Amino acid sequence: MSSRPFHGVAYQSLHKQLVERSLLRKLDSRMSILVLIYVLNFIDRSNAAAARLHGFEDDLHLEGQQFNTILSVLYIGYTLMQVPSNMFLDKIGRPSLYLPTSMVIWGLITIIMGHFIGAVCTRFFLGFVEAAFFPGAILLMSKWYKRRELGQRIAILSCGIMISNAFGSLFASAILDNMDGVMGQAAWRWLFYIEGFTTIFIAICAIFVLPDLPASATSSGWLTTEEQALAILRMEEDAGGGKEEEIEDAKSGKSGLQQALSDWKVWWLALALTSLKVFLSFSDFFPTISATLGYTWTQSLLLCVPPWLFATCATLFMSRHSDQAGERFGHIATSLLVGISGFLAAMTTMNTAVRYLSMFLMAQSLAGFMIFLTWISNSTSHPPSKRAVALAFINAFSTLGNIAGSYAWQKSWGPSYRISCAICTGTGALCIIMLWIFRQHLKRLNQENKAKVEAGRSNSFTYLL
Repeated sequence: MSSRPFHGVAYQSLHKQLVERSLLRKLDSRMSILVLIYVLNFIDRSNAAAARLHGFEDDLHLEGQQFNTILSVLYIGYTLMQVPSNMFLDKIGRPSLYLPTSMVIWGLITIIMGHFIGAVCTRFFLGFVEAAFFPGAILLMSKWYKRRELGQRIAILSCGIMISNAFGSLFASAILDNMDGVMGQAAWRWLFYIEGFTTIFIAICAIFVLPDLPASATSSGWLTTEEQALAILRMEEDAGGGKEEEIEDAKSGKSGLQQALSDWKVWWLALALTSLKVFLSFSDFFPTISATLGYTWTQSLLLCVPPWLFATCATLFMSRHSDQAGERFGHIATSLLVGISGFLAAMTTMNTAVRYLSMFLMAQSLAGFMIFLTWISNSTSHPPSKRAVALAFINAFSTLGNIAGSYAWQKSWGPSYRISCAICTGTGALCIIMLWIFRQHLKRLNQENKAKVEAGRSNSFTYLL
């Protein structure tokens, strides 16, 4: 049996598999709280869409594009903070403290939003603080999981979006239907109060659950010596040929920020994700789309649940298959094409059954989004300082798509929203084309890496296509 020494520990293949299984089991159990945090993150961000159906606009005397502006201003703060937040997190190496602290702050801001002391101002700062979570969570997971393990985990994490859309609608429906007038407060205000306090409670729990980085001293408290050593070894082995690039960049004196911003692939992926975010803007207006079916506001919220449950199942299946096959582009393109068919169906008719079916097809597009996020992490995996900045920059830049998407579903375009569907169809098609070009580039890089390996000038490293 072959073995390899690491930090004084020799791993025979069978023993290594047993230790690795134990490591992943412990790691998955701790990382699972990220899903709950993401559910709350997205609910706190999108609760205005549910409140809109129950007096939000009337009570605040909103007219014209003011509601859309309240939605979009969140993404301005979200954009500004992501890169510095991830750079800071990568430097301090304490996600178990940093992420929950950010969570407590956005929970407090959500509570304040119930009073709406300046709607635009509070939404801006909500985005500013929430920006720490998602790129920080992706960075944390990429420090622990290998590339072929990451897709399934990111998909499970990102299912928080769909779970929040599904059960968030049920939760909102229960509050809006039963809390109106309690203690003299409108139901939509109670929606913000309850969700804010729930967020703060979960944040306090997360401090004791979230892991730090593999080499940190805190990791030794819940891992054995063998498991911690293997956790470090796994990431070194998975980096493969990236080590040569990391050494070259270290010699050049470039910071992670300089490396990320000088790589055209980072900009290309940022533009593609921006286009995809416009395509996915329907998720912020899902209750509005559901309301076009002609039912009451309570029924409209409840009708949002089945499409998101379907999307959750589709995402878990697609991401798992993508990891097993080691393929990304085909899975992303398939999901987006199905979504485009949903928009085309919605454009052509006001038939209730067809439009409701189109909502299922639209919702499953999130599967392509999740796999795309995994592909980004896979394609910018080294060096670590560059990855931290690249992940945050791409996600931050792409929020321009969220801002544009906030105006893609204008009330005056309803109830058919044909213009909105056309916008989403075009941006989805553009994203597919850009990702196909990116795939061809990675294919050429793999051929070059293969030639270097055969010549003995590099370790093996293959980009997933």
